[in-house]
Amino acid sequence: MVRPAQQLHPPREPAPPLAAATVLLLRDTPEGIEVLMTRRSASASFAPGAYVFPGGRIDEGDRAAHRIALRRPTQSEQQLTQAVAAVRESFEELGVLLARHEDGRPVSTEEVAAMDRSTAASAIALADQCTARGLRLATNELFTFAHWITDRDLPKRFDVPFLVARMPEGQTPTADETEQFEPCWVRPADALARHKAGGFLMIFPTVRTLERMAAYDSVDALLDACAHRADGEGPLFTSCPRAGLLRGQEARYMEHESPYGELALVCPDGQIVHALDWQSEAPVPLLKNVQRLTAPNPGAMTGPGTNSYIVGDAASGYIVIDPGPNDAGHIERLHRATGDDIRMIVCTHSHADHSPGAAPLQALCAASKPAILGLASAPTARASARFAPDRTLQDQERLVLHGPDGTTHTLRAVHTPGHAANHLCLVLEEDGLLFSGDHVLNGSTTVVDPPDGNMNAYLDSLDRLDALCAEGEVRFILPAHGYVLGEARTAIAYLKAHRLKREAKIAAAMQRLPQGTPEDWLPLAYDDVPERMWPVAARSLAAHLERIRQLAQAR
Repeated sequence: MVRPAQQLHPPREPAPPLAAATVLLLRDTPEGIEVLMTRRSASASFAPGAYVFPGGRIDEGDRAAHRIALRRPTQSEQQLTQAVAAVRESFEELGVLLARHEDGRPVSTEEVAAMDRSTAASAIALADQCTARGLRLATNELFTFAHWITDRDLPKRFDVPFLVARMPEGQTPTADETEQFEPCWVRPADALARHKAGGFLMIFPTVRTLERMAAYDSVDALLDACAHRADGEGPLFTSCPRAGLLRGQEARYMEHESPYGELALVCPDGQIVHALDWQSEAPVPLLKNVQRLTAPNPGAMTGPGTNSYIVGDAASGYIVIDPGPNDAGHIERLHRATGDDIRMIVCTHSHADHSPGAAPLQALCAASKPAILGLASAPTARASARFAPDRTLQDQERLVLHGPDGTTHTLRAVHTPGHAANHLCLVLEEDGLLFSGDHVLNGSTTVVDPPDGNMNAYLDSLDRLDALCAEGEVRFILPAHGYVLGEARTAIAYLKAHRLKREAKIAAAMQRLPQGTPEDWLPLAYDDVPERMWPVAARSLAAHLERIRQLAQAR
C-alpha cells in the first residue's frame, strides 16, 4: 500500500454515508420504457432543483414494517428494509402505493386516495393504515437495479440501492409540493438528451443509471435481468464515483472508466484537485515520489503518448523509467524535472517509443552519467527496436534510492516477456506500485507481434504479475500509455480473460472456415474492432494462431 508520507494531499475523513433507498417506477409504452421522475425543491439540502426518482432515508420504522411486507424467498432482511423504505417514500412523495390485499388484488385507486400521505413519513403509521385496510406492501415486486454510494467529496452522502418496480395500474402520481414537484414520465434516452441540452438537470448517478436502463426494451426485460442474476439477489452494478478536473471543470467517473484508478491513487479521500488533461509540457505529480511526464507522441498505437515516470525525490535522486522516443523537448523536460540528479535510467523494453531517449538523456546528465539499465533486444526484434543497455537487469534485482533521512525507494525488476522478448516490469516495493510498461495498458490491449512477441509468454507473464500483486499487496498499475489503473489484480484478470475470449473467437473462425487463411479469419475474430485497426490486430492474431497450434500439438 502507498505510504501515507508519500501522498500528495493531507488525509481527510469523508462524511459517513447515510442509508437510503430509491425506487424507479416503470411502465411500457410503444416507444419503450418510461420512468417516473420528479423535480426536487430548489431549497433541498441535496441535489436542489434536480430531476430524481422518489426516495429518501431509511429509518428504524422501516424494519418494524416488515410485518406487513411481502417477501421473496431470496430477499434478505436488508433488502426487505430497503424495499419498505422505497415504497414508503414513493407514497409520501408521489401518492403511489405498491401494495396488495391478502388475496393478491392490487390496492385500488380509491383506497390509496383515502389514505393519509402526511403520516407516511413514518413506516409504522403507514403499516397501521395498511393493516386497517387489509393491505400488505408489495415489496416482493421491487428488485435492485443499481447500488450507489455518494462521492467522497460531498458533505452529505448516501448509501442507496436504486430499486425498480412496475408502476401500479390505475394510480396517478401527485407530487407532495414540499420536497418534490412536477412528476413526469420520460424515456431514459429523452431524459439524457434533455439533460445534455441543459434543460433537465440530473446528478451523476441518475444520469448513469438512465444510461444503463436505456439498453432494455421492456419493463419485463429489465425486471427479469434483476431477478435472475447468476449470483443471486443484488444490484447489476455498484459504484462510488470519483471526481477530477478536466479542462478546469469537475468531471466524475465510475470504477470501469479509465481515470478512476488514477484518482484513487492521487486523491484517495475524494479531493477534487487532480487535473486529468493530457499534456506534455510539465510532469504530473502522482505521489511525492512519483511523477509522470508524457511524451508528445500521441497516436493510434501510443494513446495520449508514452509515459515516462520519474521515481524518487530531491533528497534521494531519481530513477527515470522509459525515457521515451528521441524527442529533444521531452528529454530536456525530463532532465529539468530531475534537477540533473538522475541516478539510473531504466527501459522496460526496446520499442521505438520507449528506449531511444535513453542515450540522449544520459548525455545531458554530465555530472552523474547514470547507467542505462534493462534487457538487450533479442535477435527477433525489428530493426527499429534494437537496444543494448549499459548493464543487464537481473530478474528480481532491486534498484534502491536512499534519502538522507533513511527513506528508500526500491524498484524490483521482473522479467515479463510476451509483448517483447526483452520486456520487464518494475515494482515500487514500499508503495505497492507496478510500472507495467506495455504489458498492461489502460484503455487498450497490448499488441503481441511475433516473432519477438509470444502469446504463451505474454499470458504466463500476466500470471506472474498477478502473483506478484497478491504477494506484495500491489493495488495500482502505472502503464506506459494511459492513466493509472486501480485494483491491479482485477485489471490483470480482465486482461487475461479478454485474451482468452479473443482466442476462442479465433478458434471458432478457424472451425467455421477450416480451409481459410489468417486474412479470412481476421474479420470474423475481430468483428468488434474498427476495421482501421485490423492491420494491427493481425499481429496479435498471428500470435494467437501460433499458440493455438502449439496447444493442439501438445494434446
